[in-house]
Amino acid sequence: MNKIIIENLSLQYADGTESLRNVSMDIQQNAVTVLFGPAGGGKSTLLRCLNRLNDLTEVKASGGRILLDGENILDPGLDVIALRRKVGMVFARPVPLPMSIRENLTYALELAGEKRKSKLDEAVERSLKLAAIWDEVKNRLDDPAIALSGGQQQRVCLARVIALQPEVILLDEPTSGLDPISTGKVEAALLELKKEYTVILVPHSVQQAGRTADYAAFFLQGELIEYSEGKAMFTTPKQKKTEDYIMGRFG
Repeated sequence: MNKIIIENLSLQYADGTESLRNVSMDIQQNAVTVLFGPAGGGKSTLLRCLNRLNDLTEVKASGGRILLDGENILDPGLDVIALRRKVGMVFARPVPLPMSIRENLTYALELAGEKRKSKLDEAVERSLKLAAIWDEVKNRLDDPAIALSGGQQQRVCLARVIALQPEVILLDEPTSGLDPISTGKVEAALLELKKEYTVILVPHSVQQAGRTADYAAFFLQGELIEYSEGKAMFTTPKQKKTEDYIMGRFG
């Protein structure tokens, strides 16, 4: 079932850089969709379009539609704050709030009006479990989040997004600065997350793309070159450009 439908999406930044060119694709619900390709291909721009973070950059021209559950999220009248609660994002570098581990997860919930301790405690445990870090931090929830390792901080940031119960989770190279063990834990978390959420990932390597993708989209210089099920993409790509990239012949 389609969760997001992207139609003829184009975007050009104020400096003249054309980041996306007539991109159309359907993103499936409860699956991991991977956007991969060389740097400058438009992958991160597409992610930022999905929760309107591009509103914060200088865009010269844009066109097309992005339908989330049938609603065009690029509509100028859309409630962007509500959208970003529905579409959460995890960035490449973990940025924990200068608070305890527990408060990193409860802060936004309390701002949204949730004051019941039982509900907050429930959200903390559930989110940390889904982010595959509960067992490591359950006895130190009142410690500063900044005291955690980089891999643990990144999973706390993922849990912070989960705590708000979005419908879509965007991840922009979330393991680029992590060691292999932490990377494995984040990837394992994705398998659990897709049972409840729609996950869109920009991976840090082709290998990670191959390991995690239910669906994969190959981007090159702002164009969507190929889009298919992950297994098919990484075993029998249809386009020569895709095959050349996967085989390491460029990029």
